[in-house]
Formats: sequence, C-alpha cells, structure tokens
Amino acid sequence: MVLTWILGFALLGSVGAIGAAALFLLFPKPVRERLVPFLVSYATGTLLGAALLGLLPEAIEQGGLRPSLGTVLGGLMAFFVLERLLIWRHCHAEGPCEVHGATGYLILAGDALHNFVDGAVIAAAFMSSVPLGIATGLAVIAHELPQEVGDFAILLDSGFTRMRALKWNLLSGSTTIPGALLAYVGLQQLPQFNATILALSAASFLYIGLADLIPGLHRRIGAETGLGQLFLILAGVGTILMLRMHQN
Repeated sequence: MVLTWILGFALLGSVGAIGAAALFLLFPKPVRERLVPFLVSYATGTLLGAALLGLLPEAIEQGGLRPSLGTVLGGLMAFFVLERLLIWRHCHAEGPCEVHGATGYLILAGDALHNFVDGAVIAAAFMSSVPLGIATGLAVIAHELPQEVGDFAILLDSGFTRMRALKWNLLSGSTTIPGALLAYVGLQQLPQFNATILALSAASFLYIGLADLIPGLHRRIGAETGLGQLFLILAGVGTILMLRMHQN
C-alpha cells in the first residue's frame, strides 16, 4: 500500500507536472507571465511548510535534534555547491535565464538529478507516515509545475521544438521513479537512515524556497503584488499545516 502511494505521487510530481506545464504553455504568454508568480508563491509556502512543519520535526523525532540539524546544515552547504556547479537551481520565468543562459541540456541534467532526489524524498516521507508523504508530495508537485513551465520556455528558447522539449522533459522527469524505488528498497534494508534522508529533504526544500523562489518573488515590486504573494505563501503553509494536524 505504501509503495502505491509512493509511485502515485512520484508520477504526479514528474510526468503529471510536466504534462500540466505543457498544457500551460498553450496559454498566451502574457497570461503565463501573470500566473506563474502566483504558482511560485504557493509553491514557496508548501516547501517551507513541509520542511519546517513536517520533514524536520519527523527527522528530529527519529534521529535526534543535533544529528538532524547537523544534517540540514550539511545539506544546505551541499546544495550551495551544486548550485555553484549550475546543476541545482531551476528557472521559473520565461526567456533567457541569468543562471543557465541558453544551455538546454544543462537544464535537463539538473532536472534529472533534482527529480531523482524528489523521488527519494517522497519515498522517505511516506515510509514515515502517509500524511507526511502526502504533504511532501504536494510540496514537490506545487514546485515542479512552475519549474517545468520555466524550463520548457528555456528549452524552446534554446532551439528545441515543442515535441522535442516535451520528450526530453519527460525523460529527465522520469528519474523520479527510480529515485523513489531505490529509496524505498534501501530504507527497508537500512531504516536507520530514514531520519538522515528526511533531514536532507528538509534542507533541499529550505534551500529551494529561500535561495531560489523567494529572491525571484522579491524582484516583483508593488504593495498589491507583495500582499498577493504573502497570501499565497501563507496558503501553501496552511495546506501543509492542515495535513500535519490530520496526522496528529
């Protein structure tokens, strides 16, 4: 039963998000540019909520306070290094990306790694509890949709046709499945590492939310825009909080 949940959310977080992003591209560009920041705001709230209200408390409960916080710190440093290597940060806007430029295959390589990690995150969360897995899976899906919209736009700007961009995005997104399966099998054999995976997952979500998504939101000025962003961030946090309360 747990494996069914894991594979279901792994598919939704990869193939499902890519399919939704592909349909999203059918909207006129001005509409996409207006809607994506709202998606990013909600994704920010779900990522931060899942990290601080779900993954990290569960890691501390299973592995202890100091080891879990040390793992989070180490994870943040590791993701910083990965970003410096240009294979971790993702784009959530149309047009050329100041980080990736027009290197479409680099985007795909980063996506493959990121989606593999997402699969492991989903598996570790569900193996702790189904409500935690649902909350974590929702955070992954919420983040993947605007990310894939931005990545599609960059691939098209790099010279990919729509069908070629869809094919390669599906290929890179499919790494979520082996990531989930390997984590599921590995954690069954070595359950003592589940707390470490949960803490690293929390570090991943925190890094994406704080180093990637929030700086992009700050570039959009205006009191009305800021209030809308805050409302959707709180909505994302509230979604995770409700799922967490259901677990308890």
